[in-house]
Amino acid sequence: MNSGNTIRIIIADSQFLIVESLRNILGSAEKYAVCGIAGTKQELLALLQHAGQAVLIIDPQQLDLNGCDDLISIKTDFPVISVLVLTQSVSKYEFIELRKAGINNIVFKTTGKEELFEAIEATNKGKKYFTSDLLDLITDNREAPKIEEDSKTLTYSEMEIVRMIANGYTTKEIALQRNISFHTVNTHRKNIFRKLGVNNASELIIQAIRSGWIDNIEYYI
Repeated sequence: MNSGNTIRIIIADSQFLIVESLRNILGSAEKYAVCGIAGTKQELLALLQHAGQAVLIIDPQQLDLNGCDDLISIKTDFPVISVLVLTQSVSKYEFIELRKAGINNIVFKTTGKEELFEAIEATNKGKKYFTSDLLDLITDNREAPKIEEDSKTLTYSEMEIVRMIANGYTTKEIALQRNISFHTVNTHRKNIFRKLGVNNASELIIQAIRSGWIDNIEYYI
């Protein structure tokens, strides 16, 4: 954790408006100091090499990470870095995977300033903090074993790409949205198809729907 009165912050997110909002919000409080901003995995790893103690505010969905595997590597390689996941949403499966990776601090991008500050304080002190909207996921585990069993072979990033495919995004659009290369998306697609034993996007979507990975999608089987 950080020592002294100032908490050093690293922001890892490729969304310009989110980064600028965080910079302004944190800048309004004297006790926080933004010491680095990364929009890609490469930029983040370069920052962490010389960061020292800091709280890393990161949205794994917006960086070209290899899912929770990269989060585990970050926690292992940089033990003085405390990780706070700030994301748009988290499914029950993603929540399980994040917890497996040792991520005990998660808030949504819809959170208010005071809750964000509380989350940062808890993360800095090594305490758990989950946004209030996640309490249902924590307390209601009735579906968790099924989801964990069905999708245990997919990484965090692969699950997000499954959802984007289901929403009709092309490979090029996925690459643009996630700020990764066309080749990387193709590699993810091949890995997803291989792991799930499907041959095309239609079969993938059917399996995702049946497994409960996709919400709010109309379909006919």
